[in-house]
Amino acid sequence: MTEHTKRLIWLKVHREGLKIIGLSGLFLLILNFLIRYFAPNWHWINGIILLLSILLWAVIIYFFRVPKRQSFGEHGQILAPADGKVVVIERTFEKEYFNDERIQISIFMSPLNVHINWIPISGTISYTRYHPGTYVVAWKPKASEENERFTTVVKTFNDEEILIRQIAGKIARRIVTYALPEMFLQQGQQLGFIKFGSRVDIFLPLHARVLVNLNDKVKGNKTVIAEL
Repeated sequence: MTEHTKRLIWLKVHREGLKIIGLSGLFLLILNFLIRYFAPNWHWINGIILLLSILLWAVIIYFFRVPKRQSFGEHGQILAPADGKVVVIERTFEKEYFNDERIQISIFMSPLNVHINWIPISGTISYTRYHPGTYVVAWKPKASEENERFTTVVKTFNDEEILIRQIAGKIARRIVTYALPEMFLQQGQQLGFIKFGSRVDIFLPLHARVLVNLNDKVKGNKTVIAEL
């Protein structure tokens, strides 16, 4: 048995996926039962549908996986808040909270990425706000201002503030956030979860030193993306 197979067998599932996994499994079970009941002689078709159902259910379970991953960021280092691909690195005007220029780093999560979001640096939650919106493709620039999103601001060890914005994508229809105002969260604790394809923006002070490049693949709670 390979190491990868062992990891799949002992796959830990995120609590946000338990209901979806249970309901989808029940639906696929009933679907296969009905097809076999009303079309008992379609042996090869029944077999294909059963195989596809198992594969679909396995994909849904895999989407909600929880990787064994510990943060090792040193003082002042900012870890990636999510798995995915860096699609934006730019100096931009952040108008929701700071009303000044910041360095924006955006990470796009495909449906195959881990969709847990982590706190990139230890600090106190100084601001949270939910914004309803549309569901355009998450890698487009306007997604940051038009899509459904949740903004969280963390005040760090030296009273600097980092803004994290969870953004729903074309497929994603639910953002979960665990941070509440005045909470103190350690780097590496879970910030929340976005379901089925999305994006996370992080806004840093202008003096932050960016350590990733455009199109880099990053791992949440592991890749150091910047330093204060």
